Amino acid sequence: MIKARFYLHGNTYFGFSITGHAEYANPGEDILCAAVSAVAINTVNSIETLTSDRLIVENEDGVLKAKIVGQVSDAGCILMKSLRVALCEIYKEYGDEYIRIFFKEVS
Repeated sequence: MIKARFYLHGNTYFGFSITGHAEYANPGEDILCAAVSAVAINTVNSIETLTSDRLIVENEDGVLKAKIVGQVSDAGCILMKSLRVALCEIYKEYGDEYIRIFFKEVS
């Protein structure tokens, strides 16, 4: 199962982590893992390319973590929220057998 965690302060999203595998299909044929990977990597690339936010990324052994350090721009927050929308749509289509989404308020 894929577990996606979003970190937010109030209405500002500043980070996420994605772990696990959907196990919807065989490795290399799993459209859920591919979809989640694509939208998550696109979010990281978009924040790095389209904003001046300072992003720290860890990507190894099936774990992707990204965190904006310091002030979060409006664009950075919107890109994080866009990832949330994409993952929620995947969840609606395939259910919690394959993906779960969590939100953690951080002060």
